[in-house]
Amino acid sequence: MIWNFTKMHGAGNDFVMLDGVRQSIDITPERARALADRHFGVGADQILLVEPATRPDTDFRYRIFNADGGEVEHCGNGARCFVRFVHEQGLSQRNPLRAEIATGVIVLSASDDGEVSVDMGRTTFTPDGVAFDTQGLPTRACGDDTQYGLDVNDERAPIWCSLVAISNPHAVVQVEDVEAYPVSRIGPLIESHRRFANRVNAGFMQVLDRHHIHLRVYERGAGETLACGTGACAAVAAGIRCGVLDSPVRVDMHGGTLRIEWDGDTLRLQGPATTVFQGAIDVDALINRA
Repeated sequence: MIWNFTKMHGAGNDFVMLDGVRQSIDITPERARALADRHFGVGADQILLVEPATRPDTDFRYRIFNADGGEVEHCGNGARCFVRFVHEQGLSQRNPLRAEIATGVIVLSASDDGEVSVDMGRTTFTPDGVAFDTQGLPTRACGDDTQYGLDVNDERAPIWCSLVAISNPHAVVQVEDVEAYPVSRIGPLIESHRRFANRVNAGFMQVLDRHHIHLRVYERGAGETLACGTGACAAVAAGIRCGVLDSPVRVDMHGGTLRIEWDGDTLRLQGPATTVFQGAIDVDALINRA
């Protein structure tokens, strides 16, 4: 089965883009894993599939599959690449675009300088929003936020997390030095912690000043990525609620910089979306070769 694809990235968070409007795409977890494989496939953090809209108030539907093959709800960097892909492929020239995702509708606008702005949709801060079991856990107030002390293996003290749902679930941890913090060890322990029924994206935030943070994110089903759009939004929202940040906030990650604005209601993400190359691939041959 030959599929045309485009490789893109948003601040280093990379994607295989699939046009499911002009070609038939039967995506499965096995096929998503094969495409995302960095040794035997194209290589990507996520696979993004653009499909015809299923509701009258949207232009397209788009679906997100992590490198492990699991389908997830939202991807901020992917959303920016989505609108650039739709325009470059000639699927639509509407600007802004309304896209249907698993949990609702997002609005995306492209600018002439290559930046894309995304209205990230509904944000909540309750344990139910991230499918988190709070029973017996210590809590502490952090400004307007409530943080939960997570017991992580042999750590002597609990790891204090802010909970943020931006269609997909996030746990945000404030740290003194994000480069020195053991993200590769603690990230997967939080991501797969038994308290999160559907796993979680673990963000580690260092506050530089009230409008500037450094961030690393261990993403659910993908591992640590060079950038995470929803993770950046979650970190900024958590920081503002805790009283340590003010909108707008510059978010520096290993792959680049994003700008987040939050007025207490609407979260807006702005950053680059870049096309790397295009190609065609026999996805089932990838599976058979592996």
